[in-house]
Amino acid sequence: MTCSSFKDVISLNNMVKIGTPLTKVAKKALLCGSGELGKEVAIELQRYGVEVIALDRYENAPAMQVAHRSYVLSMLDGARLREIIEKEKPDMIIPEVEAIATPTLVQLEKEGYNVIPTANATFLTMNRKGIRQLAHEKLGLPTSNYRFAATREEFDAAIKEIGTPCVVKPIMSSSGHGQSVCKTPADADASWKIAQEGGRAGGGEVIVEGFVKFDYEITLLTVRHSGGTTFLNPIGHHQVDGDYRESWQAQPMSDKALAQAQDIAKKITDALGGYGIFGVEMFICGDNVLFSEVSPRPHDTGMVTMISQDLSEFALHARAVLGLPIPKINFFGPSASKAIVVEGDTTMIEFENVDEILSEPDVQVRFFGKPFIKGHRRMGVILARAESVEKALEKVERAYAKLKVKVY
Repeated sequence: MTCSSFKDVISLNNMVKIGTPLTKVAKKALLCGSGELGKEVAIELQRYGVEVIALDRYENAPAMQVAHRSYVLSMLDGARLREIIEKEKPDMIIPEVEAIATPTLVQLEKEGYNVIPTANATFLTMNRKGIRQLAHEKLGLPTSNYRFAATREEFDAAIKEIGTPCVVKPIMSSSGHGQSVCKTPADADASWKIAQEGGRAGGGEVIVEGFVKFDYEITLLTVRHSGGTTFLNPIGHHQVDGDYRESWQAQPMSDKALAQAQDIAKKITDALGGYGIFGVEMFICGDNVLFSEVSPRPHDTGMVTMISQDLSEFALHARAVLGLPIPKINFFGPSASKAIVVEGDTTMIEFENVDEILSEPDVQVRFFGKPFIKGHRRMGVILARAESVEKALEKVERAYAKLKVKVY
């Protein structure tokens, strides 16, 4: 982990003040999104005495279970979002999901509200078109070949121009929803349908990306804070249909590739601005690095940091957005995470054999407390640390094999 231009002395004029929750001097944070990542952010903010208000589209979302207050709404409903924000008057608005009424956030920021990291960063990264145009067309960062398509005719033309195999994604989605590999021209119908049904805001524009033959892909967690920019050890990960399944830290890389990855991460996060943690996803081909995506918030693959280091990505996000210094991050050693994905259609899920899972040293488990499943859903994560990445991955696999899940 490296840090650039850290200031040892913080000006008294920039002294951070934090009040007491549920009083007139409380420092308030409003979470736009209350999933498992938002829950960890809420907990870390509350360690500093921040009053947390959680928003999501359904009741009893994970972060709502630990927040001081919560509201249920579609965050694409700009009028309702504004109504809640004007009522609560938060010191910080922290987007935790992609599907948000970003024009409302942009206007609220102009009116003086503090959007994390910035409203523009949220606007650009909520859809793949905005961030790809910034990264490649404005910053000149290396990416895969790509085309955008808003209609079926444009989509067919993009498939023909990019060629197959190619990857098709809605410009706004997460966790692999709506993503597919179009292996041959005959798969175009299926890929178009999957993309139209999987977008966060319904059907619409898609991105068609040329297939990249990469050696591995990484998430480089990058923290912009009051003392500069800090890079965490690179995280390798495995995905199924674009959805994270396992991650590990630190991913072995050549010095040349790591330096290039850090340079790309610095350029894109500087362009987005603001304070907080960014998950910068990249493809690694030998010593060459291609930019893929960036999230201006904690990243699902970064859950491994809950066991790999003394300050998790959530703790770092909380410090950064509060304007607190991050002088050092201690890495404990090679670590891995494995998502607990459950299938079903129910509100009743039980996890058994947890004692057996935790009987092995340096193993942890987190159950997210999501109140229902429809289809398949990530319901928890297993974490492990060992003397090597390979052994840490073996350890989470052993733990996962012991877990029994009952779906009623």
